[in-house]
Amino acid sequence: MLEQKYNVIGVMSGTSLDGIDLAHIAFTVIDGTWQYNILTCETIGYSQYWVDKLRNAVDYSQEELLQLNQDYTVILGSIIKTFIDKYQIKNLDAVCSHGHTILHQPQNGFTLQIGNLPIIAKIINETVVCDFRVQDVQFGGQGAPLVPIGDRILFADYDYCLNLGGFSNVSFERAGKRIAFDISPVNTVLNFYANQLGFEYDDKGKIARFGKLHPDLLAELNNLEYYKKSFPKSLGFEFVKEIVLPLINNFNISVEDKMHTFIEHIAMQMSLALPNQKGKMLITGGGAYNDFLIERIAHHLPTIKIIIPDAKTLEYKEALIFGLLGVLKLRHEINVLSSVTGAKENHSSGNIFK
Repeated sequence: MLEQKYNVIGVMSGTSLDGIDLAHIAFTVIDGTWQYNILTCETIGYSQYWVDKLRNAVDYSQEELLQLNQDYTVILGSIIKTFIDKYQIKNLDAVCSHGHTILHQPQNGFTLQIGNLPIIAKIINETVVCDFRVQDVQFGGQGAPLVPIGDRILFADYDYCLNLGGFSNVSFERAGKRIAFDISPVNTVLNFYANQLGFEYDDKGKIARFGKLHPDLLAELNNLEYYKKSFPKSLGFEFVKEIVLPLINNFNISVEDKMHTFIEHIAMQMSLALPNQKGKMLITGGGAYNDFLIERIAHHLPTIKIIIPDAKTLEYKEALIFGLLGVLKLRHEINVLSSVTGAKENHSSGNIFK
């Protein structure tokens, strides 16, 4: 029996700007079968200063982006170092970090995740594996989503793996290939409107629940061009900022009605996106706490059994899987699937800094 063990930290910052997720993970590989144990995890929230900087960076000049990347790498490295010291984590094989997506334009051959500069390894004083998306875009892929390889390796018992974060994305097997794509915006939009009412987010969907459905807005949202495209396809914050929010704001209705209608839109697009619609679906990400959203998804997918996992897996699945991507890179094994991203070939992506 061949057994291999890896001791890593996975780090993820999502487009919903909830904060930086850090997870200390032990991976064990026994005769090719992977198991994981999330030992310690924590989310470090962004200050309002950083929320504003990251949200507005889509409009930054090249010079401003260079400075932002430098500043963010320094603060990200500091946060990771504090996490390591706080929990007295020793003998790490690597810190595996996604960074934070600022620009995602695969159609233009470009994606930018800040926080992935070589200096981060010096700040942390550990091996860092990072910047997982760039190579895939260079290979003609979408650079997203990257999580499906982890779904295949760690969560094969589920017919569908759905993440409800800044955007919803799903992965599943079809004819022996892993298929995955972004379905629609989720918390990038819902949090934006919750912020207008003075809340960080809509707790359990209570605000949206008491809004009213606006049929004309729902129809226009469902008619957006993105939903007519076949996969592979992915979304960036530009889509929300330039298309979705202006469309919603054309309607002179209450914030509650906007949120209610958008949740119905999310659930409807999910129903349209999933084939077969039977079996088990694992739901993770912050949106899994939105009871109203989960109810509407269940309504539109009545023949799928929805399973929400333990709190650590629910909240830290993306950090967990970026930890796995880093380990696969260290093993020189495939960590990005061309069937998912549309790249010319499967490949082992990411940079290793020491």
